[in-house]
Amino acid sequence: MPTSVFLMNIGNTNTEYSIAKAGIIGVSGIIPTRELTADIVPKGMALAVASVVPEASVILKTLNPFFISTKIRTGVDWSKVDNSTIGADRVANAIHLTHEFSLPGICIDFGTAITFEAVDGNGYFVGGSIAPGRHLLRKALHDYTAQLPMIELFDDIPESGCNTLDAMRIGIDGGAIGMVEKQMELLAHQLGEPAEVIATGGDAAFFLKHIPWLKSGGKDFTIKGILKAWELNCES
Repeated sequence: MPTSVFLMNIGNTNTEYSIAKAGIIGVSGIIPTRELTADIVPKGMALAVASVVPEASVILKTLNPFFISTKIRTGVDWSKVDNSTIGADRVANAIHLTHEFSLPGICIDFGTAITFEAVDGNGYFVGGSIAPGRHLLRKALHDYTAQLPMIELFDDIPESGCNTLDAMRIGIDGGAIGMVEKQMELLAHQLGEPAEVIATGGDAAFFLKHIPWLKSGGKDFTIKGILKAWELNCES
């Protein structure tokens, strides 16, 4: 197995990358996905990629990357779901969740979209859900109304909506918290037993602040899943 591998988590907005040497993640960074080029990968280094952006995947194909999907060796049982369209980031999250946390477990990835990945006590991926993230909700209100502004992301929620800005913050951010709590009710019922719930992604800090039962999985949760997938398949 190569001692070094370049890991990439290509998201709709940003791309995370890291270099792992002998199984240890070291140098890391983040760039806007729209600025991604093949030059970011060190020459001659192995490449493992989880991508939800087909155009970006095409850019990297000349480098013979190892792409994350449900078709590779993962240690997760996908037989209870239609796995043909599960995003590579969700696959990587399920892999890391399965190998590094107690099961049953749920990963919530707070990014452009908010994705939920649930693995039961027997290692079966039982599904989850996908919802718009806080930035995407803001953009939708701004783009599809005549007067609502594009507002920033805030860590707190106003107590009352006495003006348009605060009303939007309560509606979007309070609604996002309520959505997460409701989705967790549904997944808990589906799993049938208590599960550890791990939060990751660029917007995880907001939800960790407002939902006390969430546990931080760190911002490199998906990257670690990509590395684990790489190791599992090199070993095989």
